[in-house]
Amino acid sequence: QVQLVESGGGLVQAGGSLRLSCAASGSIFSIESMAWFRQAPGKQRELVAATTSGSSTNYADSVKGRFTISRDNAKNTVYLQMNSLKPEDTAVYYCNAGIQDVRSGFYRGYWGQGTQVTVSS
Repeated sequence: QVQLVESGGGLVQAGGSLRLSCAASGSIFSIESMAWFRQAPGKQRELVAATTSGSSTNYADSVKGRFTISRDNAKNTVYLQMNSLKPEDTAVYYCNAGIQDVRSGFYRGYWGQGTQVTVSS
């Protein structure tokens, strides 16, 4: 079994910062990609930022220059540093990872349970 556990969400005023963390645990052989998605009420889930095992990154245009994704491979953890937060960043943020299971050898995507980020104006 593989689990992704997120932390770091909360309530912050516009212009403030938050740092999200997502730790993967369980029967992990390797992690290829790690990413953050978000879903606001009444909207589709959207990609916020992603990083590969080769450390390349990509960001949604709406967060470029404000958010930074990073990962600690030794800890199987991905972070999302969010600065200059805006009310429109309010959403549930989900961690996603592409993981190869050490027992089955199968590679699949896993999701965390989500963490709420609320930005007040």
